[in-house]
Amino acid sequence: MSRKTKGMNAAKKLQKRRRKSRWSHRSFIRKTLGLKEKSDPLKGASQAKGIVIEKVQLEAKQPNSAMRKCVKVQLLKNGRQVTAFVPGDAATKQIDEHDEVLIECIGGRMGRSKGDIPGVRWQVIKVNDQSLNALLRGKIEKARR
Repeated sequence: MSRKTKGMNAAKKLQKRRRKSRWSHRSFIRKTLGLKEKSDPLKGASQAKGIVIEKVQLEAKQPNSAMRKCVKVQLLKNGRQVTAFVPGDAATKQIDEHDEVLIECIGGRMGRSKGDIPGVRWQVIKVNDQSLNALLRGKIEKARR
């Protein structure tokens, strides 16, 4: 059982001990080495633009049995491919291949997938610089490209 140093001249020893023991915490390691930015396709950004490659349907996890509408997106900033969820009723009809979309994080725990969609961490918020929500509600028409 190790004990903390006490006394008048203990500061240096305590600082050294703290520096060493911080490396046993996972969150400290990830933050210090920048592991999230390295592995993250968006490179730490909250949103990113990309081009729709194809529309896909993913099966929901148990106990649900739905086909979740998603799109495969190739990011403009680094060419990586990600799968993004398309929220809303019949929202995939508003999105065609080769459309430019803006994606953002869904907001699952610790950057992981949310809900019953396996491996999907992003969702579409804009199509050709127009809000997907406004398109679905009929506020605006889809722009010709």
